[in-house]
This record gives sequence, C-alpha cells and structure tokens, in this order.
Amino acid sequence: MGKSLYAGSPAARAHYDEANQILGWDLRQISFEGPEAELTQTRVCQPALFVHGLAVVAALREQGRLPEVRFALGLSLGEVTALTAAGVFDFATGLRVVAERGRLMQLACEKSTGGMAAIIGEERAKVQELCREFDVEAANFNAPGQIIVSGEKSKIDTLVAAAKERGLRRVMPLNVAGAYHSRLMEPARAAFADFLDGLSFRRPQFAVFSNTTGRRVAEPDEIRAALVRQVISSVLWEDCMRACASAGATEFWECGPGAVLAGLARRTEKTWVVKSFAEFADLSAL
Repeated sequence: MGKSLYAGSPAARAHYDEANQILGWDLRQISFEGPEAELTQTRVCQPALFVHGLAVVAALREQGRLPEVRFALGLSLGEVTALTAAGVFDFATGLRVVAERGRLMQLACEKSTGGMAAIIGEERAKVQELCREFDVEAANFNAPGQIIVSGEKSKIDTLVAAAKERGLRRVMPLNVAGAYHSRLMEPARAAFADFLDGLSFRRPQFAVFSNTTGRRVAEPDEIRAALVRQVISSVLWEDCMRACASAGATEFWECGPGAVLAGLARRTEKTWVVKSFAEFADLSAL
C-alpha cells in the first residue's frame, strides 16, 4: 500500500519519511511490504491510511492536478485526514492524533470481545429495531441499504442468526478486531478526550463534515468534541455525502488505497461524479 506513490512522487515520499521519524517505527516498510497481519492491526492501520490519503493529496497537488477544494470528508479515521487536509492541524499533529487514536482503540479491542456485521438491503428503522432487540449498536450508515452493526461478539452472532431465521438474506459477520463505534470503545473515547485537550485546533480552510452529525463542523471546540464522540457514535457517512452534495460539491475524489468510498457514493446517488486514485500511477486517469 503506497509503494508506487513513494516511488513516483517526491511530495508523497516526504510524507512517508516524516511519518517514520514521528512514529519511531517503520510505517513505510509495513505499508509497502507487510505482513498484512501487522498492517491490519488498528494501531498500524490507522496511521497507514492517514499517511496514504495525504500522500495522494500531496502527489495530486505536486502535479498540478488538484483543483480548488471546497469540501472534505472522511469515514471514521478518514475524518482526521480530512481535517488535516483542511488545515485544522499540520501533518505531524494529525499523525500523532491518529496514532494515539489507533493505539487506544487497539487497547479497547484487546480488553473486550467485540464483533461487527453488515446488514444489506434493509431500511434504517428496521436495523435500529434489531439493534435495540439484541442490545447492539448501529456503527455505520454507509449508503442506502448498507448498515454496519457493532457490539459484543456473542450478541452480534445472535443477531446474525436471528436475522437469517427471519428472512433477512444478506446479514454477514465481519472479520474485525473489535466493536468499533460502539460503547465497547468507551475506554478509548475517554483517554482520547484527555489527549486532544492538549492540542490546538484551527478553523478549517474549507468545509468539513462530521461523521457524528452528517453536518458541517467548523469551530475548534466543536471539532474536538466531534472527534471524541465519533469513537463511540454511529458514522453517518451517507448523511455526510448528501450534505456535501447539497452544499454544492460537483465531484467526489477518493484519495485512498482502494475504491470502497467511491462505490458507496455511487450506491447513494448514481448521478454523482466520483473518481478514485488508489495509487500514484492511477493519477494519469485524470
């Protein structure tokens, strides 16, 4: 992940090199070579995604291919990437934020037995009813008919079995390390709040949308509170996308290692113009 970016863009290379110095461990090596089991650990994956996303932005800007940006949004960890791109804090500070967030969430995963499941093709109200019945939480509202639920693994397993018995055909347990965006992350939320209290936030240079509300967030204290709350709250991704489009976005560019978010955008509204740039070589598609 990111290897061609590093090879093809001096600006992207600078981000990876700075990240290694800040973190004190070899993010570059793990991102490029693995092993996958280490890369997918929460404490590693979050910094890796953050650096990759901003490296794509840096490469686009370096080549003069990045038009004026009016809006930014990111799913879960990606919200910190969006805020960094908008100048709320610099790259080094943003990386420290995601590294601590990942570390704390990893600890919370290790201290609990959590699970998640995807529910496809159902309305929000029906999924929320299932969550109340089985004492779990809706973690992600990703797109119409794509909702992720999160909670204690035994309860998630019970929900999956019951849902299938009731005729919900597309309910799938996910291979995850823990119950993200649920109350099982409360220890991480509390410690993350203490960590963020010591950091300075600036107003974003362009509009950023919060996962916790699906609306624009601008004041520094409001941004800090939203980042803390997001650790245990539902990610209202569909709401963020729709709010951004309503605010005037004409194109959505996914700056990441894959095309998952582009797929969610197309699922939400087929008329939206969406592009993904998973690696530096793909920038030629612009």
